[in-house]
Amino acid sequence: MKITTKINVITTAWLLLILIAINSIVFLSFMTITFNLVQNEVQQKSSDIIKVMKKNDEQGSLNDKLLPYLASHGFIRIIDDQGHVQTQVSNDQYLLKKIDPEFLRKEKTTKRIIRPHGGEEQIIIYQHPISNSGKVTGTLEIAERVPGLELGKDVLLGILSFCTLLGAVLSLLGGKWLSNIIIRPISNIIGSMEEIEQSGVPKKIVIQRETKDELNKLAVTFNRMIDRLDVTLEQQKQFISDASHELKTPLTVIKSYADLLRRRGIQNVDMTLEAIESIHSEATRIQKMTERFLDLAKTEVDEDLDFKLIPLTEFCQRIIQQLEVAYSRKLKFHTENNKIAVLADELKLKQVIIIIVDNALKYSKEQVEIFVEENERHVIIRVVDYGIGIPADDIDSIFERFYRVDKARSRETGGMGLGLPIAKNIMKQHHGEIKLRSKEGQGTEVALLLPKETKTT
Repeated sequence: MKITTKINVITTAWLLLILIAINSIVFLSFMTITFNLVQNEVQQKSSDIIKVMKKNDEQGSLNDKLLPYLASHGFIRIIDDQGHVQTQVSNDQYLLKKIDPEFLRKEKTTKRIIRPHGGEEQIIIYQHPISNSGKVTGTLEIAERVPGLELGKDVLLGILSFCTLLGAVLSLLGGKWLSNIIIRPISNIIGSMEEIEQSGVPKKIVIQRETKDELNKLAVTFNRMIDRLDVTLEQQKQFISDASHELKTPLTVIKSYADLLRRRGIQNVDMTLEAIESIHSEATRIQKMTERFLDLAKTEVDEDLDFKLIPLTEFCQRIIQQLEVAYSRKLKFHTENNKIAVLADELKLKQVIIIIVDNALKYSKEQVEIFVEENERHVIIRVVDYGIGIPADDIDSIFERFYRVDKARSRETGGMGLGLPIAKNIMKQHHGEIKLRSKEGQGTEVALLLPKETKTT
């Protein structure tokens, strides 16, 4: 079943329930109020008749006095304490035969339904005790048909039924109109998705009015997702283009030397060794580049990290020792608290630190310093070098893939412009961030901020 149909059915059913409940209350209130009005009128008649009876005891004159109080369809009768009718006036023989006389010592009002000639009518029977010297000697009984009540009931039922049906029809029409308004953004999203599926080209929804409701928010969120998808696709295209460009140079070198060996043979030992060395060097470079591609791809997907509590002082000192051996250079380590610890993936965090320190060593002949610090929210690892620095215009682009400030120098140092993007992605996986400050000719400072999950011990 479509959502629009569900909305129509549910809203109409709910409205019908509300209308039925309200109509029932209106109907019962009408019947009760109308009957109470008739009852009050009959009770007033009874009081007037009792007063007349106290003033006149003669039977003939009493009948004459009762006639003015007789309804168009009813009777008035006086019943003694033996249950016999002493006197009565009537213009409705059907009621006289239908209702038996009854002596009562207490006041009583009864509502009954009769069905003369196949129809249905409401009647009211009121019985009032007649007292004489403090003793109940008889009962005044008044019975009347209430045709207005039955007529009013039928008219009211007709009106309420018509209103209920009209409400149901209007609810269906309004529900259809409302559901179309509600579903339109969803339908647009579905249509856009189907077009994207068929064409493979992301397409945004055209928002005609800013309604600031949930559906508008849904459309805005969808468009924002499409924007991000566009950016991702553009980055993917750029990545493929950059990767192809990076691979093109070593492959060209390999092909050139291979062609040279094919043309001239291997008789020239020096040339052959030079070609083999160049081919091996470029092949190694391609291998490293491929490994970097894989590292970058892994950091751009959500993967389960092996989080554990790492004592940073000991952890950083081990890394520093390895790098000092690899580069044959001394690194300076600073910390004011040897017991700082952080919750992180040990291998990933090590990879980030090596990337940052490796860059500092490559682009600085001066001292490189590593600081381990903390504040209220973060554990901070800072790497400071006093090398060539980064131009201000390049700082915003430094974390982009394949971006290199000095491409000639990067080729000499083996840089491919993938280290910092990998480091940034790893920090995102740790819900941390990486900050960089640099001044050309004075040096660079890179700060790794990791959330402080545990207190220092």
